[in-house]
Amino acid sequence: MITGELKNKIDSLWDVFAAGGLTNPLEVIEQITYLMFIHDLDDTDNKNARECAMLGLPFKSIFSDQVMIGERTIDGQQLKWSTFRDLPATKMYETVQEWVFPFIKNLHEDKNSAYSKYMDDAIFKLPTPLVLSKVVSSLDDIYALMGKSTGIDIRGDVYEYLLSKISTAGRNGQFRTPRHIIRMMVELMKPTPQETICDPACGTGGFLVGASDYLRETCRNDILMNKENREHYMKHMFHGFDMDRTMLRIGAMNMMTHGVESPIIEYRDSLSDQNGDIDQYSLILANPPFKGTLDADSVSSNLLKVAKTKKTELLFLALFIRMLKIGGRCACIVPDGVLFGSSKAHKQIRQAIIEDNRLEAVISMPSGVFKPYAGVSTGILIFTKTGHGGTDKVWFYDMKADGYSLDDKRSPVNENDIPDIIERFNHLDQEVERKRTEQSFLVDKQEIVENDYDLSINKYKEVVYEKVEYPPTSEILADIEALNKEIEKNLEELKALLKG
Repeated sequence: MITGELKNKIDSLWDVFAAGGLTNPLEVIEQITYLMFIHDLDDTDNKNARECAMLGLPFKSIFSDQVMIGERTIDGQQLKWSTFRDLPATKMYETVQEWVFPFIKNLHEDKNSAYSKYMDDAIFKLPTPLVLSKVVSSLDDIYALMGKSTGIDIRGDVYEYLLSKISTAGRNGQFRTPRHIIRMMVELMKPTPQETICDPACGTGGFLVGASDYLRETCRNDILMNKENREHYMKHMFHGFDMDRTMLRIGAMNMMTHGVESPIIEYRDSLSDQNGDIDQYSLILANPPFKGTLDADSVSSNLLKVAKTKKTELLFLALFIRMLKIGGRCACIVPDGVLFGSSKAHKQIRQAIIEDNRLEAVISMPSGVFKPYAGVSTGILIFTKTGHGGTDKVWFYDMKADGYSLDDKRSPVNENDIPDIIERFNHLDQEVERKRTEQSFLVDKQEIVENDYDLSINKYKEVVYEKVEYPPTSEILADIEALNKEIEKNLEELKALLKG
């Protein structure tokens, strides 16, 4: 959640665009995203140079000595944010418009890559040198403040705040997943360098970025030093689909600035017949759209066989099962209604996960996790595709705190169950003796079956009521009489004072 000086700086940046005649929120966000990408290219290039130097690897800067822009040869250093930001306004505008923007549009050699596809129709729309100069100066201030912030993912929070300004955002039930929740889900799944990872409703690519960052932190040498793994990581590991070109463009830039050269990010209606992916992925991480309803004619017939419904949250669960390889794993966020809904479709999808695959965990999250943009109660389902069952005991966890207040402010607090969730999930053998009165416990599959496949934690959690001792009725009446006498006495004294 953006607050204080940083929020004011972003609002001021927004005002600069408005004063310059750019009032369409989507266009403003696109232009800001392009400029942030240009800034990040400079930072990322420097970071990659340092990493390669530490690992003894060869490195070629994208800002090499000479860069071809159209028919002209330009000194690559002139294209760096740290160089052109110090130029006079008119010269800066010419540099960005004529050199830098064409440079980033053609940055990727593979013209079929996600980046090339979504940057192809990108247009530089800042109207005057003065507007660009003010925007560049404002972004420098914003980055300086982000650098001082102790937030887990202040960059993600900035994007979230920008996207909140689009009045149409969330019309189909989409909203940004907090990055600390993404990080928790990634750490629970522990991706390896051999994974093929997909988010069929990827938005700006948060889950894919979270997985790539985790791999760089935990398997850096395996990825960067092993040629085969590096090739897989850069070009084949990450897959994301969405139906919003702006989100896809941001997602492609987001992945590139996080070190993934060619993610497979495509415009695709994941729930329709145009998505033919079956048994393809070893890991799915997702927070699919809630609340949405679709025309049954537009939904893949294969998905309707699993659960005949128009509800997107149920159809996406059927899709995840279809897209996973045998042995593939899924961690996804679902609205609470999926866990206990009584319709035939709700029961069908829960039955399919429990009976035909292996359901491992249900993590109940508090309703404030997605505030201030949504107050919906949600849970996380973790399961493995087996095709022949395997559910034995299901682990339930009642998350009560995620490190932030559960109101609209989402201020940092000391209470945080996330480290405990990760620790306990990694040692489920130690959960066997846990009682139903505790925050986490195991439930036998048979008990879940007998409860109509209900996965609500409240169905199985036992609440201990403390016995409260009250004084005898005669004693309570005596106290009331004494209080009444005291009130009468005070009233008589007040009347006497008023008469005097």
